[in-house]
Amino acid sequence: MPANEHTPYSLASLSKPITTTGLMVLVSQGKIDLDKPANDYLGSARLVARVGNATEATVRRVADHTAGLPLHYQFFYGDEPWRRPSMDETLLRYGNLINAPGERYEYSNLGYGVLDYVIERVSGQSYAEFMRREVFLPLGLTRTAVDIPTAVAPYAATRYGRDGLPIPLYDFDHPGGSAVYSSAHDLVRFGMFHLKNRLTGARPILDDAAIDEMHRPTGGVKDGNGYGIGFDNRERHGYRVVSHTGGMGGVSTAMWLVPEANLAIVALANASTGLPHQVADRIAAELLANWKLPDPQEKRERPKLAPFETPADLAGQWSGSLHTHQGEVPITLAFRPDGQVHARLAEQMVALVNDPRFSDGRFRGRFIGRIGTEDTERFDYVVALNLTLRGSVLNGAATATGGNTGHRDPRVRNALSHWVTLTKQRVEDKAATPVGPGAG
Repeated sequence: MPANEHTPYSLASLSKPITTTGLMVLVSQGKIDLDKPANDYLGSARLVARVGNATEATVRRVADHTAGLPLHYQFFYGDEPWRRPSMDETLLRYGNLINAPGERYEYSNLGYGVLDYVIERVSGQSYAEFMRREVFLPLGLTRTAVDIPTAVAPYAATRYGRDGLPIPLYDFDHPGGSAVYSSAHDLVRFGMFHLKNRLTGARPILDDAAIDEMHRPTGGVKDGNGYGIGFDNRERHGYRVVSHTGGMGGVSTAMWLVPEANLAIVALANASTGLPHQVADRIAAELLANWKLPDPQEKRERPKLAPFETPADLAGQWSGSLHTHQGEVPITLAFRPDGQVHARLAEQMVALVNDPRFSDGRFRGRFIGRIGTEDTERFDYVVALNLTLRGSVLNGAATATGGNTGHRDPRVRNALSHWVTLTKQRVEDKAATPVGPGAG
């Protein structure tokens, strides 16, 4: 089906600045305070602080990815038997703050599931209906919706997988982070609103101060660059660029706003491809002085990881538990003098931790193991560790990540993070579970 500027495309994470625009409408109405705990706007299922204090996980910190929530995404395909649980159930299973609020920037789709749920609870409307009434219609975004209404579905761009075949419609447990469909025309209108233009057929739903607040980087700030309330904000080639991109199964999107030039650039694709980013880059190079395109002759090779050398603080054996909604799973890590790291879950075989690395107090690596919950066992996955050394304790996330197991699954699977805490075993502790060659 030929596409045009009015064809609705799935936006993936480009949904985030749209969701936070709706959030800011409620802030401007005095119904939400950005600096109050997100839990103040939730029900009985709340964010649980495994580190720090949940009262410091404010709405603002959820929006700028510094609340402490970990990596998370979970997809539910229409031709498979699993369906999205309620947001309360998702929070009960995965609403763990694995970093202290404000401690570090950690991009999390789950936070945007929290935000769309806050919008619902505060407004008394569904997230989709609130966004339609308070954002899409006032801004004249007539080809924009949360998900795709039945009447519009035949005209929307079909998402295509890595195998070149159409992907069945799918849902997820973080609609505010991924569920919006929009056209290139509508997104340019949305972008021009955020550049403080007043377009025909649109009324301002936020004042200029609220827009500035959204664009101001507060999360992951380094050298003045960082993430605000749903927007990335950084300097590129001498220009301040306020932007967001999106990518998931059959989706690649980009929206770049350049306030200095009053320029909004949008590029959308219904496949997993880098083309939208290349197209946006070329448009910027045509319209902005001094914008430089990458040298096509320059090969970008992923830097090779240096051999892992076991830090003294980690050397030895650590044991503890991996928390799931179905119970605790024993976990043991052994950091050997030769740089190898071995992991063991419960009574499973010992596994080698691949690509181990330790920097800024964090240990990362991945291994083959089974967490054993009904959510994780639907598909093949590896367990990815993201642990922080806090004195004599090593804690953080163990994420069941699908799609990294060597099997060629054309569909994007899940990333489900679980709280892990380990303590270092004393040498004289004879009761320690052995981890190493032959221990399995």
